[in-house]
Amino acid sequence: MYETKNPYKLNDVLKINDKCSHCGTKYRLEPSFFYGSMYVSYGVGIAFAVAAFVISYLFLGSSLLTAFFAIVGTMLVFGPIIMRLSRNIWINMFMSYDKSLVKKKTA
Repeated sequence: MYETKNPYKLNDVLKINDKCSHCGTKYRLEPSFFYGSMYVSYGVGIAFAVAAFVISYLFLGSSLLTAFFAIVGTMLVFGPIIMRLSRNIWINMFMSYDKSLVKKKTA
């Protein structure tokens, strides 16, 4: 779906291909289609933050300040992944995968 596979290449983190290389599905539905993924990104970010808090504060027994820094660090490290994941979730809410549309690859 994305032009580069590495989400940490920050200049290209959100650049998507025009069409799917396997089935030809058009990714650019309308100019502002992926604005809705910001709402999904918020939820995914909260899930990552809660996971960082639970691991650092409850499992490791750190202080609240250390748990806060664990949350901030988690959000910084996983930010590009959260952005891509939320876009993938958003587009899958409106499109479904149809295996019959996949082009047959000739050997």
